[in-house]
Amino acid sequence: MAEFGYTLMCEQTPARELVDHAALAERAGFDYAVISDHFFPWLEEMGHSPYAWSVLGAAAQVTRRLPLVTYVTCPLMRYHPAVVAQKAATMGVLSEGRFTLGLGAGENLNEHVIGEGWPPVDTRHRMLREAVQIIRELFDGDYVTFQGEFYDIDSARLYDLPDQRVPIGIAASGGRSAEIAAEFGDILMINDPMPEVVERFQAAGGAGKPVYGQLAIAYDADAEAAEERAHRLWRWAAVGGWKVMAELPGPVNFGAAATPVRPEDVARNVPCGDDVQAVVEAAKTYTDAGYTHLALVQIGADQQQPFFAWAESELLPALRRL
Repeated sequence: MAEFGYTLMCEQTPARELVDHAALAERAGFDYAVISDHFFPWLEEMGHSPYAWSVLGAAAQVTRRLPLVTYVTCPLMRYHPAVVAQKAATMGVLSEGRFTLGLGAGENLNEHVIGEGWPPVDTRHRMLREAVQIIRELFDGDYVTFQGEFYDIDSARLYDLPDQRVPIGIAASGGRSAEIAAEFGDILMINDPMPEVVERFQAAGGAGKPVYGQLAIAYDADAEAAEERAHRLWRWAAVGGWKVMAELPGPVNFGAAATPVRPEDVARNVPCGDDVQAVVEAAKTYTDAGYTHLALVQIGADQQQPFFAWAESELLPALRRL
């Protein structure tokens, strides 16, 4: 049976509320929670982007059973891979083994802030392979010295490691990244239902490993209000796929790129309103494609409380019947 998670969406929610939402997600019965790791929101209207790792530390203290997952952290530029390894190990300790490190090749939106430019995709994939190798070696607990194409490590060691090794998930949007995930990851992460990428992952050595996806919804008793909110805050997701989204440098660029996107264009891919069956049918496209985990994104920071009540009483029971 698939597991269903909740998304702590840093781009739309203040830090203290995110911590509260982690506790509410556990109380509502979600199986796990994922958190985005951004420097910028996708759109100016979203209005937030707190530091995900501070939120994670606090979330670990207000929850008891809820697994926590980065979805995803980029260990290429803004964060050095050795620092990512240390942060992840500390989260493993604080959460008492409930933390999973999701990694990906990142977006220009968040990484350009350090002023080093934005490498082409092939270079980013090589950087990701090297970064994951470093993180995995540091998780072994020994001293690590590493000289690579992109990163050098001089006698680094993690002194605080959890009893259980932190699992590593790797995000993919195509065949090449799926192969990296199969070789170095414990989990495959893909936002959209992409059965061909799952098949490539499994064929490259990932058979039997979990596959995580993410589904945006806009719950509201008023379906028209839900559709308006989804368009206002989520139209960035319809700008042309990951090859475009990874390259745009700022929220204003996403806003400009999404100008032609209509409310009905967003509603075509985002269930809007309070129709449980619409969400179940959308979730089924993931489970049919081989996904074992699906995290829901409730669009709109001010709609989380009613969403949790609806999820606990109606949505999660229906999803678990899948």
